[in-house]
Amino acid sequence: MKHSRNLHKDSYPLAQLVQSYPALQIFILTKPDGGQSIDFANPNAVKALNAALLADYYKIQNWDIPKGYLCPPVPGRADYVHYLADLLAEDNSAVVPIGKSIRGLDIGTGANVIYPIIANRSYGWKMVGTDIDPISTKSASTIIDLNPVLTGNIDIRLQQNQQHIFTGVVKADEQFAFCMCNPPFHQSAEQAKAGSQRKVKNLAKNKSKRGSQQSPPSPNTTLNFAGQSNELWCEGGELKFIQLMILESKEYAHQITWFSSLISKKDNLTQIYKSLRKQGVTDVKTVEMAQGQKVSRFVAWRF
Repeated sequence: MKHSRNLHKDSYPLAQLVQSYPALQIFILTKPDGGQSIDFANPNAVKALNAALLADYYKIQNWDIPKGYLCPPVPGRADYVHYLADLLAEDNSAVVPIGKSIRGLDIGTGANVIYPIIANRSYGWKMVGTDIDPISTKSASTIIDLNPVLTGNIDIRLQQNQQHIFTGVVKADEQFAFCMCNPPFHQSAEQAKAGSQRKVKNLAKNKSKRGSQQSPPSPNTTLNFAGQSNELWCEGGELKFIQLMILESKEYAHQITWFSSLISKKDNLTQIYKSLRKQGVTDVKTVEMAQGQKVSRFVAWRF
């Protein structure tokens, strides 16, 4: 079940979305039962749905990403933001703090800059998004420049040293209420490719069960869904990435109140808790987020 404040906790209102983003219309399919949906195995359809959701719910009229870059599902991304808001409320008399006095940091914001958009448009927070990929930071900056509601509220920075998470992008005089991160999951390019192929096969299988008459996904679909290498994998996978994040977070404990990261693999939690204890962290929270049968989680810590 999605967070109670998640604007996408119900089914997609496709007719309403088409009003806000007419380009979605060509991707809408009629199911055997007469209902409507889109072909989730078609990356162009998924991107159009994202653009429609951002236009309708967040008033983002100009959103696009380069071909081959990750197109994240907006509803799931929104859950992370809302649960982080609950975390901030615990230190604010159970009231979610809103407005520009709250500053957040998104590590690995990607070409899509989804987290900062949702955070700013939902709560008015000022956001900084960082990424190691120049194409991603250029795309994210373009989205901000093309949408006046975002200009001045989101700052995009290129992390030029891949060995660092915070060093080089957090300025000496800055304070953040939180940082968030969706780290690369896989440990190698081969593992990432296999994961993308499984995703495409599952989408095709589900489409077959629904009785869709649309053609099966093409081989290029795997590439389109795959994302760039830095979005999907790093040496050691998410565990090593988060352990580096934990190690470096100690140096920024006086500038960032809450550190947090999504954890895709539940089996990694034991090692993550161990790394946190090793750095002297005593305040740790694990927040589970359920969407249908899928359960995801993030770990938050502070010194």
